[in-house]
Amino acid sequence: MTTSDIRDLLGHSPCSPDLAAYLSTLSSPVPTPDVKSYPDAVYFNYYSLGLSLLFIPIKGHRPKSGDSPRDLQDAHLVLDGVDIYNDVFAVKPDGKTGSQSSTYSPYPVTPIALTVTPETKEGTPRSPAVSVTRNMTGKEFVTALGEPDRKGGGSGPSSGSIGIWVEWTRDGLMVEFGGDDSRGPQAWERGKDAPWRVISIFSSKAK
Repeated sequence: MTTSDIRDLLGHSPCSPDLAAYLSTLSSPVPTPDVKSYPDAVYFNYYSLGLSLLFIPIKGHRPKSGDSPRDLQDAHLVLDGVDIYNDVFAVKPDGKTGSQSSTYSPYPVTPIALTVTPETKEGTPRSPAVSVTRNMTGKEFVTALGEPDRKGGGSGPSSGSIGIWVEWTRDGLMVEFGGDDSRGPQAWERGKDAPWRVISIFSSKAK
């Protein structure tokens, strides 16, 4: 299992051999995740790997808030989303910056290979493979992928506002950007030069 296969892991359970093989390419031994469970979602957070896995319950399984890993029914959980973190600045699980002890480290493998549909929403041909480097900026993402389907963030004062984000819904890809250029009233003017902070991979909505 390689990083180019991340999207193929969607739909797998926490006990999937393919998922275990993928994690082992990032670290050996694989660290124990910090598991956060809720009735409609379970997060496996690998802070030292810059990775968060979102599982959703199926077949009537309804986890309780605060359930420990041994209380979960792995066979009734499927991977629905993957978040990959960069090292623009320290990112806590609550989205705030802070000490390294409670933050996500940068994802250990770059470039990150992402697969997308072979054409933009306007029908313009493009490469079905995107290689994401650690310093890739908003402008470079748009050059590679075309104009996003959705975008937001960046409003409000530069202190405490949400960084800009863009989403290519058809490709199951959302990118949040970090640094000073991604926040504040002029974020969209400066955001083209902002490096990515979080890449979120989810099921493609391509038609």
